[in-house]
Amino acid sequence: MSLPVLVLAGSRDGERDVLAQLGKVSHKALLPVGGQPMLGRVLRVLESMPALGPITVSIEAPDRIRDISGEAHVLQSAPSPSESVAEALTKVGTPCLVTTADHALLRPEWISEFLGKTAGCDLAVGVALRETVERDVPTTKRTYIRLADMSFSGCNLFWMGTPQATEVVELWKRLQKDRKRPLRMARTLGFGTLLRALTGRLDSTTLCRRIEVLTGAKVRLVPLSDGQAAVDVDKPSDLTLAEQLLAQRSS
Repeated sequence: MSLPVLVLAGSRDGERDVLAQLGKVSHKALLPVGGQPMLGRVLRVLESMPALGPITVSIEAPDRIRDISGEAHVLQSAPSPSESVAEALTKVGTPCLVTTADHALLRPEWISEFLGKTAGCDLAVGVALRETVERDVPTTKRTYIRLADMSFSGCNLFWMGTPQATEVVELWKRLQKDRKRPLRMARTLGFGTLLRALTGRLDSTTLCRRIEVLTGAKVRLVPLSDGQAAVDVDKPSDLTLAEQLLAQRSS
């Protein structure tokens, strides 16, 4: 039985996106990285794995990727990533693997490692620990989430294992909606959780347990062994780095 995959390719800025303008393309997902459109790179990796499929791409401008989408289904994205995931899951269902179009360095072995560590949870998130990223990509500047027991960067790999995962997506939607209203976010997460986070006492186990209380879903952070998995292409310096790393692979 194959595993459906959802690729998030939406962009709020369209042609005005800095990377789209840099690459002189109509959409960030079409940005050439190592001579290939970024989205095309991701799709080819997914298509190379027999255990994956069908593939669905969520993007606000479906017509712009018809030439590279191949056999992938294309859905109109929603205004935000959380809404796009929520709407796509009603069609794709669970279990489902979710990744992004800007994951230009994506490798099959990262996906296999990630999926091999998802048993027994409703939702899993691929992460790279700070020490792993700094070991493997010492020149990169990533954004890290700091918890009491780990600092990590996301790897744009998500496992939606059961229908209960949709409750976490709904929580994500609420937090995204209230991102400019800290008090509402605090009420949603709980003031105790917020206080622990602000004082550096919130660890990964407590965070996952709190999400389970709020959603009923068992959530797991899955550290990957390759720090390059945390590199996505979100700004011009990321593009330069990604092309350097791809050149090293082929040399």
